[in-house]
Amino acid sequence: MEYKIVVLGGGGVGKSALTIQFIMKKFVSEYDPTIEDQYRMQTTIDDKTCYLDILDTAGQEEFSAMQDQYILSGDGFLLVYAVDSKPSFDEIRKLRDRILTVKEKDKVPIVICANKRDLSMNYHHVSSQEGRDMAKSFGCPLLETSAKERFNVVEAFHTLVREIRKEKEPIEKPKKRCIFF
Repeated sequence: MEYKIVVLGGGGVGKSALTIQFIMKKFVSEYDPTIEDQYRMQTTIDDKTCYLDILDTAGQEEFSAMQDQYILSGDGFLLVYAVDSKPSFDEIRKLRDRILTVKEKDKVPIVICANKRDLSMNYHHVSSQEGRDMAKSFGCPLLETSAKERFNVVEAFHTLVREIRKEKEPIEKPKKRCIFF
């Protein structure tokens, strides 16, 4: 199976840091705004081998026109905000609404990442409870992540694949057996 994952969020929230940490197992501390980076990797999730096609998108407003194309191509979405940025948290709701509008669906596979959890609590402008409440209202998982510490990075991508699988591969019902007399 192949899964197209789109990483969305505001500028500077750590979308690229999470993606690079997942793919290359290293933390990139220099911030060079991304326009669009695409990665492809093979991995095993729940004993099933799969290919992940990951699109790391621009968070800057001037690239928002490209969002609809990203959204149309995606099977699932990693929505990232930074715990030290209330505006990036507020943007998550707008992104989700945009995804639902473009996909013309009521529900799509989404995982929310509350990134930069490694920062001192003095810098947290979004509480864990606010994140949980938003995720609950969306009906999707929330993971607190740290690209710097590699905390929940793999889990975020794997959880998203599981969410996509729930949509793409509904649980098979037992086959009915006919008995003839």
